[in-house]
Amino acid sequence: MAGFRNGRGRDNRPPQQQPQQAPYGYNAAPPPYPQQQWQQPSQGQPYGQQGQPYGEPEYFGDPQHHQRQHAAANNPGHTQMFSVDDPYGDAATYNAGAAAVPTGPRLPWKQLLSGIVLRPADTFLRMRDHAVWGPALIVTFLYGLLAIFGFDKAREEALNATISSTIPYVLMTALGFVAGGLILGAVTHTLARQLGGDGAWQPTVGLSMLIMSITDAPRLVFALFLGGENGLVQVLGWATWLALGALLTLMVSRSHDLPWPKALGASAIQLVALLSLIKLGTL
Repeated sequence: MAGFRNGRGRDNRPPQQQPQQAPYGYNAAPPPYPQQQWQQPSQGQPYGQQGQPYGEPEYFGDPQHHQRQHAAANNPGHTQMFSVDDPYGDAATYNAGAAAVPTGPRLPWKQLLSGIVLRPADTFLRMRDHAVWGPALIVTFLYGLLAIFGFDKAREEALNATISSTIPYVLMTALGFVAGGLILGAVTHTLARQLGGDGAWQPTVGLSMLIMSITDAPRLVFALFLGGENGLVQVLGWATWLALGALLTLMVSRSHDLPWPKALGASAIQLVALLSLIKLGTL
């Protein structure tokens, strides 16, 4: 009976230990968290396809996932994509016409004529998209009316002839200068386009005619009184021819967006023709 009261004979297992209660006024220690059982992947399936908790990605917790992807990308038959950051932005090859062109209204004829002499770069750049047929034809025609008197032999023939025969002769000479300016300007435009220019033909031809007439005006004024064979007239002829080359090259460069060596090459035929025809008087 004593053994039965002491619990012996009924169960030989030791009694379970009850958690000790904390003394009054102290908080009890929290029970330990149960250990989470992670399910190991089976032998034939890749890691991450079985029992992924809380919607985690396949490569979460697998430090070798990116290494396997990098190794697979470098194998034959695979292409690894990469990018290089350019701190200067997208590089672009220079093309004709890429530069911004200032837009504005057409210059009046007075500002156009004065701008060719005083502000040639800005004038040519602004007028590269505007035709100048009116000023070009009028100025070239007036220049042609007086150009015949700049040559000694032609002036003597015109002065010794009757008025009825002189007027048609002078008019035909003026029209010849207009036609010659149109042809030479068209040749310059064609060469500029072949060298990569992108300008329109109407401004190029019209501006080339104005440049031809304006630059030769100083020589022509002195030649009317001193004759074409005078030494001062010859010096002025060479100086104005150099000015013609500079302005014509600048015009082609601005109108066609070309570097100056190509612009000079496009203007070469017109420069040689005007040198032989007007300055030297050999044509």
